[in-house]
Amino acid sequence: MFDFSLFLTDKQSIGFAILMVLAMIICCLYYGLIYFRVGRWHRTVPAGEGSGNLSKEALPPVSVVLTARNDASWLKENLVYLLEQDYPDFEVVVVDYLSHDDTQFVLKLLKDYYPHLKVVPFKEDVNLFQGKKYPLSIGIKSAKNDILLLADPDCTPKNMQWLRGMAKGYLNKETQIVLGFCGLKRTKGLLSLMQQYDNLCYSSNYLGCALLGHPYTGSGRNLSYRRNFFFKQGAFINHYNVAGGSDDLFVYQNAEKGNTAVCIGSDACLSTEPKKSFGQWHRQRLDRVSTRNRHSVKSRLMEDVLPLANVAFYAMAVLLLLAGTLPWTVVAIAVLLKWGWQIFSFAQLCKRFDGGLTYLAAPFLEIYFIIANTILVLTPLDNNRKFGK
Repeated sequence: MFDFSLFLTDKQSIGFAILMVLAMIICCLYYGLIYFRVGRWHRTVPAGEGSGNLSKEALPPVSVVLTARNDASWLKENLVYLLEQDYPDFEVVVVDYLSHDDTQFVLKLLKDYYPHLKVVPFKEDVNLFQGKKYPLSIGIKSAKNDILLLADPDCTPKNMQWLRGMAKGYLNKETQIVLGFCGLKRTKGLLSLMQQYDNLCYSSNYLGCALLGHPYTGSGRNLSYRRNFFFKQGAFINHYNVAGGSDDLFVYQNAEKGNTAVCIGSDACLSTEPKKSFGQWHRQRLDRVSTRNRHSVKSRLMEDVLPLANVAFYAMAVLLLLAGTLPWTVVAIAVLLKWGWQIFSFAQLCKRFDGGLTYLAAPFLEIYFIIANTILVLTPLDNNRKFGK
């Protein structure tokens, strides 16, 4: 039997317990509304219009736009998967920006076999702005079709239906922006596990918020929007002076509930290799937070609600254990219940996005990233980057 006599006479302990329960409820709601919802979400499409059997008339012409700089090895490995897509009318536009490896030769060879490949070469550095916004803008301007699909040279479609999978987002004529998912290929090792978890959390957060009617960002590794909408909204003019954010800030400034769709079926996903070193991954994560301060308080709160609730939950649990007024088994049961729902919800993400057994480590990785992300946000940023991904 549990003895609650000391606990019931200690107002401070009661307060700690109430705060712990409230924080636990917030965490569990988040796991359900974001992780579980994204993992189990199925988009309803009109009868007979699955990704594989949409008629040619229902498939709008699309342009895939990539920016490359010294990406010859990635282009040799991945570009053919884009050029061989099962789609009736599309082009692939590659902006070769100041490459000094074999990029131009790879593109020239592929262009001889694929007439729908369009190459935009740059021999001189005319980028007066930071990051890849200028090369990407030139690629978008060079595209002939209204619907654009953005990816990176190191991204590989899951199958030859990627264009069809993303095009489903435009079945609604009001759609201007389509958010997709780019996963990480599974490899062995702790670094790969950490990257897998981090990518699933980041992606499910913006996808889940979009499904709830509050789109606030996206990933340029798998993103689509209309060309006319892009220029009508001023392209990147409002944030040309920011190195990052070619995907993040444009979606943040222009995505709304009524004009944004989410496509996360298996046919709409891309994948890429995880970073080989912690330093490369750290720089990638710094790029992600480089535009954070330009988001609204509401958008930042959507990112911070879970870590704040987690800090409150674990802090109250520790204080209750130190106070000794509540049986430690009760605190342990609360922690195990929270972990159980978290693991179950995260397992749905892993099942949808091929995350393997990452969900088993979710509670422990969550604690690590609460600390790591706090340090990351406080890290001084390098704003002198001329070209980045």
